[in-house]
Amino acid sequence: MRIDEVELRIVHLPYVSPFRTSFGEEVGKHALIVTVRSDGVEGYGEGVMDPFPHYREECIPGALHLLRGAFAPELMSRDVAHPSEVTARWVEWRGNPMAKTALELAVWDCFARQQGVPLRTLLGGERTEIPVGASLGMNPIPQTVASVARHVEQGYQRVKLKIEPGWDVDMLAAVRADFPDIELTVDANSAYTLEMMDLLHQIDQFGLHYIEQPLHWDDMLDHAHLATMLTTELCLDESLTSPARVKAALDLKACTVVNVKVGRVGGLQSVREIHDLCVARNVPMWCGGMLETGIGRAHNIHLATMPGFVFPGDTASASRTYSRDITEQQPEATNGIMPVPAGPGIGVTLDRAFVDQVTESVEVVRR
Repeated sequence: MRIDEVELRIVHLPYVSPFRTSFGEEVGKHALIVTVRSDGVEGYGEGVMDPFPHYREECIPGALHLLRGAFAPELMSRDVAHPSEVTARWVEWRGNPMAKTALELAVWDCFARQQGVPLRTLLGGERTEIPVGASLGMNPIPQTVASVARHVEQGYQRVKLKIEPGWDVDMLAAVRADFPDIELTVDANSAYTLEMMDLLHQIDQFGLHYIEQPLHWDDMLDHAHLATMLTTELCLDESLTSPARVKAALDLKACTVVNVKVGRVGGLQSVREIHDLCVARNVPMWCGGMLETGIGRAHNIHLATMPGFVFPGDTASASRTYSRDITEQQPEATNGIMPVPAGPGIGVTLDRAFVDQVTESVEVVRR
């Protein structure tokens, strides 16, 4: 497989409604859309880094610099036998998994399209549909309860609520009062510390499936200590940035549930390694989301067909996030079940006219 050129495009899409977490409130999405072209075939990937380093250290300006100056030129310097080899070629440049993933995803998609097979086939996924949940931002309690009711009625198989100190116990009590039996999880996005054990013990009483990333975004030792003090299972997100970090977390017993975000862990080859590790240890996995456009969302759907992804993920209907997406085929769930896009590769194509309308910048790196 010979890569002829790489296109780096920044698009901006407004959200249907503001999304508030412990990081703050977001009203729209800046997304890096990467296109690789090989022998007349295109493949697409998405970078999930933010304009500024809020979630992890990476940001869009830094990713563009590395993609144009390092990763893309190296990729085009020699042929690709298989997408699984790509990220290993960039090992001399440390870290930056989201930037590497954006380009690697496009290579996987292009390769699958050239082979005429769905991406899930290359990943060993067999399902043609996956269960999905909904992730809800922070809103006033009556609005939150109404939103939970709406998503339960729509059939979503898990509801995840964002929390932070001061926005946790009262809100959870109100939700559990109306919905005592639903599969409910919370995501703290690193908003708590071990000094808040009284508060964490209160959260522990609400029959949650798991608590996601309650402590520092790069910690595992404190999470391992916390796990011995709670009955609710712990799930790590921000702390898991590679297969090696996942193995370390499991060895330390810092978590018993693994949230996989392909951009955070460094690409689909890393996902495959994490998947095999978790399956071997009987550790449940689920696919997290970063409010992706239809490109990243389609990749998430395909990877979640792998057998180790046993819990409902965050890849809900695109219409929950955007009134209009950048893909011609917009993933939509019915009764909490998301169909895998049909066709070769990730099964979606760009809505070219709309993409041009929402593009803020575009550049092409050629061989």
